[in-house]
Amino acid sequence: MNPSLSIYDQLGGAEGIRALVEAFYPRVQQNDVLAPLFPENIEPVMEKQYMFLSQFFGGPALFSEAYGHPMMRARHMKFTITDLHADAWLGCMAEALTDIRVDEPLRTFVLDRLTGPARHFVNSY
Repeated sequence: MNPSLSIYDQLGGAEGIRALVEAFYPRVQQNDVLAPLFPENIEPVMEKQYMFLSQFFGGPALFSEAYGHPMMRARHMKFTITDLHADAWLGCMAEALTDIRVDEPLRTFVLDRLTGPARHFVNSY
């Protein structure tokens, strides 16, 4: 890890974030817990995730420029999200990070950064 670089840059910038999203969503679509929450046409979701993660990890504010403030919890409230969903989401993300060959300690750091938001989306117990 290079603390003088943003996570976005450490992940490879736009290409790295795109690769992460492209490795992540096939896993989501195959996950029995997560797949029912997502539309059959996953492309628009992937593009929003790319835009959000770019911004979240210190790259360009693509999501905010296109959609305004992320307000991610509010945007996810229409879905029933439990700890099981958060765990499954984080598991898919961990596998995607491995797929694109993100080395330690960056891999663990990225997952730790995503754990807070994943848990914040939980709205049903």
